[in-house]
Order: sequence, then structure tokens, then C-alpha cells
Amino acid sequence: MPESASISHTRQSDLNPRLSNSALLPTTERTWSWFDYLSFWMSDIHSVGTYVTLGNLFASDLPSMAVVTGLFTGIFMVQIFCNLVAQPSLQTGTPFPVVCRASFGIKGALIPAFIRGVIAVCWYGIQTWLASNALVVLVLKCAPTLSPWADVAQHGLAGLSPLGWVAFLSLWLLQAAVFWRGIEAIKHFTEWAGPLIYVVMLALDLYLLQRVGFTSGWHAIQDSLTFPGKSLSSHGVFSAFLMTITLTISYFSAPMLNFGDFARYAKSTKDIRRGNFWGLPVNFLAFTALTLTTIALTVPAFGIRISDPVETVARTDNTTVIVIAILAFMIATAGINVVVNFVSASFDFSNLAPEKISWRTAGLAAAFLSVFITPWNLYNSPAAMHFTLDFLASLIGPFYGIIIADYFLIRNKAISVPDLYSLSPEGRYWYENGINRPAILTLCLSAILANVSGYLSSLAEFPSISWFIGCFSAVFLYPLLASNSVELFRKTRSH
Repeated sequence: MPESASISHTRQSDLNPRLSNSALLPTTERTWSWFDYLSFWMSDIHSVGTYVTLGNLFASDLPSMAVVTGLFTGIFMVQIFCNLVAQPSLQTGTPFPVVCRASFGIKGALIPAFIRGVIAVCWYGIQTWLASNALVVLVLKCAPTLSPWADVAQHGLAGLSPLGWVAFLSLWLLQAAVFWRGIEAIKHFTEWAGPLIYVVMLALDLYLLQRVGFTSGWHAIQDSLTFPGKSLSSHGVFSAFLMTITLTISYFSAPMLNFGDFARYAKSTKDIRRGNFWGLPVNFLAFTALTLTTIALTVPAFGIRISDPVETVARTDNTTVIVIAILAFMIATAGINVVVNFVSASFDFSNLAPEKISWRTAGLAAAFLSVFITPWNLYNSPAAMHFTLDFLASLIGPFYGIIIADYFLIRNKAISVPDLYSLSPEGRYWYENGINRPAILTLCLSAILANVSGYLSSLAEFPSISWFIGCFSAVFLYPLLASNSVELFRKTRSH
């Protein structure tokens, strides 16, 4: 039986228009190959944020081999989790907010969709602002006389300089233009945006090697990769290993949750698994090696270890290198932003009122909201960041756990597509007034456990453990609570 068999006999006339629009309906476009998923992950991984995170991780006092094995293990686990969460969307041809209707209920699904959308808006603004900083550096390199207009103290507006505003809005418009052209345009954008960073970073490494000499550069790389002089920290190798795993999975938790938004377009399960293999463990480890090599070369080249690629490029004395490299990092950051944040927010907010809010309208609304939250102020305020993003992120684990438990453990991988778009009280996913109470209760309990874990001294060494606590609590609690729900049990059995 073909993988799309569950949607082949679903007529649009059977679907309630209050729950559907052209973006939320089961897709008939199964055109994504394994290379498209490789490109998807390249766009997600090849960013300034990943570069800096990896650089800081290896600059810490953690045992180097524990970090390497932790990254290796963590990214393989991300691959497995993505393969799992892809299945319901691939089977039904529906995006993340529609799949949530099976587990949370027709109305209850608004909760995970809205929260994921808010997270996407916040990070969309932050990523756009970070990319615009690179554009400011480029402009000042080419026109130093504009430096007063990059000074917030002299001409600041809402915490951003005039030049910063111009750069931010320019990147905002560029990303909106890519998004407006649709999912196929986004696919083609990722096909060249992700690989472009490899070309630029290799060229930058050759430039740095030429600047310091091959022998000095090679010794710097060897010293960096062997990490001499590092001693075991007090928590030991195993703790560092676990911490790196939790950090890696937490870092990818948002795109992993809504991976179904893209898995629905796959030609086959094989394409998803093959693309995820090359795009996650293989590509991530290759990018990690290239990042560490580039950072290592900054020591002999500039006399200081630099973990920010934009700062590294800004210190070079070759205008051509500066222009090409900064533009490439800007494009790469725009790639991750469009893929991970713009698209997911569009599906999620469109799901709030499908009949009135189209996919494009929802996307532009999310983009406008990202401006009004002034992401630079949010990013520069640790307290605000913790209160908003950390708390919201603690819900991602329970969302993932409930979806996986419902699909694999409760329903045995069977979903009725027409019932995903039905407001009838007789529908499988109507539950009680459109809400699946066991799922909501599981969400609340798992979120509490995830947040409480951050205050336990025994878990203080693992700042990213909340995803695990929330996810596995949900996987355990949801089947237990659902089995006690007579209505859910009856409908599940009848299905």
C-alpha cells in the first residue's frame, strides 16, 4: 500500500472549512528527495549561532573526548527522534498543527500550535537581528564614515541604531520575499544556501593558512584538536558526556518538533531517513570539524581565539574575503530563519483560524510581530530571555512526547484524516468539547516536572535536561492517563 493511501480517498468536501485551508490540507506534492532534507539540515546547522555554540563548548573546561562523543551520540539521537516524528505527517500529508489534533483534540491542538508559533516569532526576530549585525559590520568596513549612525547612544531608536534598523529591515524583507514565493522556493533556497557555507569556510581557512603559513597553521589545528592541558572537571567525564547530549538535543528541539511541516512533502520514508542521516550526523560532525579548524587558525592569525565567525572575517585585511564571507553568513542565517521559524510560525498561526488566515498572511503576521518585540532588547536581557524562551522551550519536550506516545503507543500508527478536519462530536478527535483532557493533563504535569528539574541541585550540571524530563514524563504519563479515559479508550479501540 502506498504511503499516501490514507489521504488518497479524502475529499475536500468532507473537510470542515473552519479547520482547513490550502496550506493545512493534506498535501499532494510529494516532491522532496533525500537531498532536500540534507539541504534542510544544512540550512539549520550552518549558522553563526551553531558556530559560536560549538566554539564555546570546546573552549570550556569539559573533557574534550566527552564533548566529542556527546555530540556524536546526541546528533544520532536527534536523527532518530526526527525519523519518528516525521511518520504521522508523512502518512497523512499534514503539517504539525494538524497532526496535533489527533492527540490534543480538534480545539486542544491550538495550544501546542500557538506556543510553538510564539517561540518561532521570538527566535525569528533574534536570528534576523543577529544576521543584520553582520550586515552592519560589512557596511562599516566599506563605509567607515557611517559609524556615528551605528551608535545607539547618539541616534538610537527603541534600543537600535539607525544603521541597525536599516540592516534589520533589509534582512527582514529578504526573508519575507523568499517565504512569499512558497514552499518550493524555500526548498530551492536551502539547496544552495546551506552548501554555500562550506565553500566560504574552506576559502576562509585557506586564506588564514596563507596568512600564517602552512606549518604554523597545521600546528595550531593539531593543538586545538588534541586539547592539550585540559583536565577533567569535578563532575567527571560521564557528566560532561551527558551534558553534551542534552545540550545537543535541546538545541535542535524546536525544528525537531515541527519537522513534520517538511516531512509531509517527502517522496518516501527512505528519502527522509537518508536525508536525515547525511544532514544530521554526517553534516553536523563535518561542520563541527570545520568550525574548530577555523577557530584554531584565528590564534596564530590574530593572536587571540575568536569564536564568532563574523568577528573573524572582520579582522581580515582582504575586502573581497570580508564581503563574500559576511554575505554568506547572512544568507545562511536567513536560511535557518526561514526554514525553522518562518514556515513553522505560518502553519501554526494559520491553524488558529484557517478559514480567515492563510499561510502567507500568518507568516507575514509572525514577521511583523518579530519586529514589535524588539528582539535585540529581549536577547540582551537574560531575565526576559529566561522567563519567556526558557519556559516556553520547556513545553517542547512534553509536546513531542505526547505526539509520539499517541501515534505509536495508543493508536498503533493509525490516523483518520477526515476526522482531523471534523467538528462533529462523533469525530474520533473531538473527545470532550474538542479537547483531549488526558493530553492536557499530561502536558501540565510534564511541564511542571521539566521546570522543577532546573531547580534540583542534582541536575544543576545539566542545564538542558528539561527537554528530556518533559518528553519522557509525557511518554510515560500520557498512555497511563489515556487508558483511564473511557471515551478515548473506546474511540481508540473502535479505530
